[in-house]
Amino acid sequence: MVAAAGEACLDQASAWRCNPFHPVSAEGGIAVLRGNLAPDGAVIKHIAADPALLRHTGPAVVFDSYQEMRRRINDEAVDVDERSVLVLRNAGPVGGPGMPEWGMLPIPDRLLRRGVRDMVRISDARMSGTSYGACVLHVAPESFIGGPLALVRDGDPITLDVAARQLELGVSDDELAKRRAGWQPPRDRYGLGYGALFSEHVLQADEGCDFDFLAVRGEVPEPEAQ
Repeated sequence: MVAAAGEACLDQASAWRCNPFHPVSAEGGIAVLRGNLAPDGAVIKHIAADPALLRHTGPAVVFDSYQEMRRRINDEAVDVDERSVLVLRNAGPVGGPGMPEWGMLPIPDRLLRRGVRDMVRISDARMSGTSYGACVLHVAPESFIGGPLALVRDGDPITLDVAARQLELGVSDDELAKRRAGWQPPRDRYGLGYGALFSEHVLQADEGCDFDFLAVRGEVPEPEAQ
């Protein structure tokens, strides 16, 4: 409801009531990031993140699958603290398959007990729009097809800088080249059927995750009346 004329706009909420077109933020709530970890882009809903994490550098803690992450996230042997950057890979359009909603990785229980409520989390997965946290999603190209996320190792420094729209892996180009030379692509999950068709033709996140044969230009004529 719009406030009566002359009513003071004392805070953001009352300012909106005075003028429904008054923005609640100086910029949009979603940012596209780029860098050597996401050459084709990644997405963060930064308005839902702890502001202290919008410029953050921390060591990577890497999980190669969602199932591994679920098994190990609370393992006391995993070296993780509130500075860590949780990395989930092989969860993109091909690797998931289907880029499932796994992007809001859980915070380890031992950190929750210490009051940690947000951490930087990076994946080639997606997540629900109603979720929250410093979660970087849709990393492209995805790790399953050899994107840079596939080359990250535990302890590698990762820098998230939302203001600069950057996502950077603090590893030299020479070292990354060595890792890429030794990287082996995962075995295809599907040898035939729809799974094989999907894996061969699905596009990456930055291209819309559509089938390549549906994304070409062209026209479909109207069927002739019988």
